[in-house]
Amino acid sequence: MLIQRRAFLLAGVAAFALPGGLMARPMVRGAKPLRAKMAGAKSPIEIVEDELGVPHVRAQSLHDAYFGQGYLVARDRLFQIDMDYRRDMGRMAEAFGPRFVAADKAARLFLYRGDIEAEMASLPPGVLECAKGYVAGVNARIAEVMGDPAQMPLEYGILNLTPLRWDVRDLVRNRGIGMGDADDEVRRAQMQAKGLLAHDALMAPLRPAWTFTVPDGLDCAAVSDADLGVLDPANRPVPFDAIEEASLDRAERRADRFAQGSNAWTIAASRSATGRPILANDPHLGIGGASPRHMIHLTAPGLDVIGAGAPGLPGIMQGHTDHFAFGRTNFHIDQTDLFILRTHKDDPERYWHKGQWKQFERFEDTIAVKDGPAQRVTLRYAQGRPIVAQDAEKQRASAFATVSMLPGANMRFAIIAINLAKDWTSLRQAFKIHTSPTNFHYADVDGNTGWQTIGFTPRRPKHDGLFPAPGDGDFDWTGIVPVEEMPSVYNPKEGWFASANQMNLPKDYPYGKTVISFDWSDPFRYDRIAEVLRSQPKHRIEDSIALQHDVQSLPARALVKLIPDRLLPDAQPAAALLRRWDCGLEADSAAALLYEMIMPELQSGFRDLILPAAAREFVPSINLYEMLRILAAPDARLGPNPQLMADGLIERSLIAGWKKALAQGGTDPAQWRWGDLHRVTLAHPLSSLPGIAAAFPKIEGGRSGGDGFTPMARGFNAKRGYQVSHGASYLLVADVGAWDNSRFLLLPGQSADPRSPRYRDFYPRWLAGEMQPLWFSREAVEQHAAERMAILPG
Repeated sequence: MLIQRRAFLLAGVAAFALPGGLMARPMVRGAKPLRAKMAGAKSPIEIVEDELGVPHVRAQSLHDAYFGQGYLVARDRLFQIDMDYRRDMGRMAEAFGPRFVAADKAARLFLYRGDIEAEMASLPPGVLECAKGYVAGVNARIAEVMGDPAQMPLEYGILNLTPLRWDVRDLVRNRGIGMGDADDEVRRAQMQAKGLLAHDALMAPLRPAWTFTVPDGLDCAAVSDADLGVLDPANRPVPFDAIEEASLDRAERRADRFAQGSNAWTIAASRSATGRPILANDPHLGIGGASPRHMIHLTAPGLDVIGAGAPGLPGIMQGHTDHFAFGRTNFHIDQTDLFILRTHKDDPERYWHKGQWKQFERFEDTIAVKDGPAQRVTLRYAQGRPIVAQDAEKQRASAFATVSMLPGANMRFAIIAINLAKDWTSLRQAFKIHTSPTNFHYADVDGNTGWQTIGFTPRRPKHDGLFPAPGDGDFDWTGIVPVEEMPSVYNPKEGWFASANQMNLPKDYPYGKTVISFDWSDPFRYDRIAEVLRSQPKHRIEDSIALQHDVQSLPARALVKLIPDRLLPDAQPAAALLRRWDCGLEADSAAALLYEMIMPELQSGFRDLILPAAAREFVPSINLYEMLRILAAPDARLGPNPQLMADGLIERSLIAGWKKALAQGGTDPAQWRWGDLHRVTLAHPLSSLPGIAAAFPKIEGGRSGGDGFTPMARGFNAKRGYQVSHGASYLLVADVGAWDNSRFLLLPGQSADPRSPRYRDFYPRWLAGEMQPLWFSREAVEQHAAERMAILPG
């Protein structure tokens, strides 16, 4: 109630402070349209905002449709996209001072250094014009708030900042810094040098099964964490929302990486109760800060698409056009390699490659620094690969090969190309610039369904990507696997398919010829989804909604089956409570709270039992799926009497988990509730600053069920507490062809401004799982119109 009152008071102040601002106006049906002239728009644009806050942009050209998206995203999320833009372009120090110089240098190292004009010219027809429209829309909103500071997002006044204007060429330059699996490569080399590599499977099992082969010429004993250089977050510490990353240990970084998954399933008309395909998608992204999705509907000649986009990225990532629905989950592709270069002992600017000494490509850059002198930095590349670490004394450097730095890797334009596609055939052309690894789901009004894996997959003719490789040229990539050779299905006979980041390569896929990945999420979510879908010969929209909120835990089922019949008295209360349980991680479940206390105890006990002390440095956490598999069929790794050791381990975990549950949930087990610990709190990324905390009230109080392994993914990191840290902030269920029947949710709302009524309006609906209608037809939109605006060319 206090939060709601605070939001109400701020909104009231805004109503006086922002007399011309769209966000400050009450949304009254039939109100006189707002009209504004804006530079960058080419023709009049009509915007109708419906009762749920979804804007419907009606434009006369593709350029102006995306102008509308850029403008509205900047209206609702300007500070969010501005901070992302600053960080990605390496311009944080000019706003926040010298502590950001290291991060800015690293970001600039990952800007594309090739021919920008050639990259833009190579884009599919119409895509660049849409991107130019989006950038013009962002800049139009920036000009608007600069001309009327009362409309400026609150952060800028508190931090004494102004937003950066955008340049469409930066969508080509911006390739993003990311470690990929470089830390895994380094870890394996270190374990191999110490004779410990066999234990790596307990944390990172290879899927499919594979035999390690060290690349010829790699000295594993010489590999160290220093070879990661700026890829290691600890070497580019950034305050604000990225500071936690730098403080995480190896296990936490890995857990957080695999938490970024998603669920999607596609049901053919033959298995659907509607007689039409159904497509469901709920991307699992970070929860706790800014919302990673923004809703919009774009209409123009040749375009009619609605759904959710990533703020700052043109286009709609998950939604539907007037012809087909589309969704996505993370596919796993090993898209990076760490190459160890030998540098010249007398000239560290040269490295050995293809039988000769070559000169590093060098770029000199200047980083502006607030309250300090500008910093000159030198950025080095080898064969276009950023040099992330260098040690002249050891004649050693690390080059980071990543597909995102390749010519044509224009991911920031790929979503537009997907939006402009008309059918399955034209989509597969759009996929050619889609760099990010993705399971793409498709269902159209003609009843066709399809699954296509997309993303740049490097060809490695001489190694498998599991270790660092010598950078002498023998292990260089030889191209990218064409989309046509990537796994896919079209109209499968089963009538349904699903992806939940599990290993989903076909059994006959030629792994010896093309390596895609060995690193996949545990199959718990997929197995539960498949279990439900197989049991439903006629799947309904309501069934998809229920499955997106399903909290049945397959790891919990496995644990209950493992409980020994004979137990010490201290273990019997926990065993009794779990045996009565249906294994649903409901918010009001006492057994769910107990289970979440037991499982970490079991994993840490298993690790101590099965791992030699020397391996624990490299295997700080145990893979849950592998642990449960071994405990179900104990082997000699558990000692001379494996079953006895397994039973004892489970017994000790029950006792320890019960004690922990008493400490966390209270002394009366009847009052334990998992949701009392597992709460959903959203805070501004800069809420550690008093001024921000005062202006941006936390959105909190909500209780949640589920965890990271249930279809309703509500993951948490136990080292940081039980608060929900990732999950589906956006959910979509599309009734293909009867589009107005589609449903969605968005956490916590469209706007990141507490003065807006859309700041947290979806928070209670999301907690309750109350999916809302996604109005699409002109008739439905007009019936539910709440606000209108007209943009005129300026």
